[in-house]
Amino acid sequence: MEEGLSADGIHNRVSETLISFSAGVTIGMFAKETKILFQGDSLTDGGRGRNDDLNHILGHGYVYLIASRLTADRPDLNLHFHNRGCSGNTVLDLHARWKEDALDMIPDVISILIGVNDVCAELYGNVGVAMSKYEAAYRLILSATLAALPNVKLVLCEPFILPVGQLKARWPEHRAKMDRCRGVIERLSIEFNAVLVRSQDLFDAASADSSPEYWMWDGIHPMPAGHELLARAWLAATCPELPEVRRGALS
Repeated sequence: MEEGLSADGIHNRVSETLISFSAGVTIGMFAKETKILFQGDSLTDGGRGRNDDLNHILGHGYVYLIASRLTADRPDLNLHFHNRGCSGNTVLDLHARWKEDALDMIPDVISILIGVNDVCAELYGNVGVAMSKYEAAYRLILSATLAALPNVKLVLCEPFILPVGQLKARWPEHRAKMDRCRGVIERLSIEFNAVLVRSQDLFDAASADSSPEYWMWDGIHPMPAGHELLARAWLAATCPELPEVRRGALS
């Protein structure tokens, strides 16, 4: 908190921000009635509901935090958020359900976070996905998306890990795999003109000040603070003109 800034001062500053931004017709890549779809594995799933209960359909992770902030700030835009993350998915699973769970929904923005199960599957007794196959499948997903929805906007989030729990035992090996996966995401973001969210760098920096366990309880799944960090990074990448006070970075 800024020195000398009271709770009332914070409230007033936030209110002024809301008033000033409500005058615009867009914010970042979002215009009125934009449909935003989040896709991925358990990190995106966040325990989301599978019915029409509006209290739970976005899950309890970073997707919920992003939707909460943007819809509260800009009710005039009437943004529509959808979460189709599926716990345990690899990129091959994502590819198999892509038409029904993405293309048929005709979103305006698609955000994808996929890869940790491809990289760390053996921790749970499963078979991982080779990086060559990971990249090929991911490219097929993105190519099919632009063919079907040429005006869609893409956001690609790096998967991420930290040295916690089972990951500690072979940390250099796991991190090397994840770094190769991140390289794939960066190449694809350039190839398909997508916004890139550098999640791993975010958690590396955060872990330098606090223990890795503070941000991820098992090195894979974020704690509440970790989901908040990811939400802030996503908003910074997609809404760079949004003041930090509204991205959550009030300090």
